[in-house]
Amino acid sequence: MIAYITVGADDIPAAERFYSAFLPALGYRLEHYHGDLSYIPAGEPPTSPDFYVKAPFNGAPASAGNGTMVAFQADNQQQLRDLHAAALSAGGADEGAPGFREAYSANFYVAYLRDPQGNKLALFTTNP
Repeated sequence: MIAYITVGADDIPAAERFYSAFLPALGYRLEHYHGDLSYIPAGEPPTSPDFYVKAPFNGAPASAGNGTMVAFQADNQQQLRDLHAAALSAGGADEGAPGFREAYSANFYVAYLRDPQGNKLALFTTNP
């Protein structure tokens, strides 16, 4: 099981606006830790990994990984559309509107976006 995922950010307040626009609806609660953001699964026992947004430890600028993406599972298509819209309103950039991607499976409904730092994310559901 994956324990945690970390993405870098140079602008923590912008990252907080972005991630707080949709992660709480997916069961994450926010904790601030030494100026960084920790989104912790609210359920017991946790079924998802912790998600951290941090300034790079080495002091260099954060950068998005080419080919790196984190996916969050939504409960259904309407929730996915709502969360995608909320993330865009909170400073995200669209990388692929909500819709089916039959190349993956007949029920794979997904939207792609980038956070304010450029990290790529997916919101998906397989709930028809």
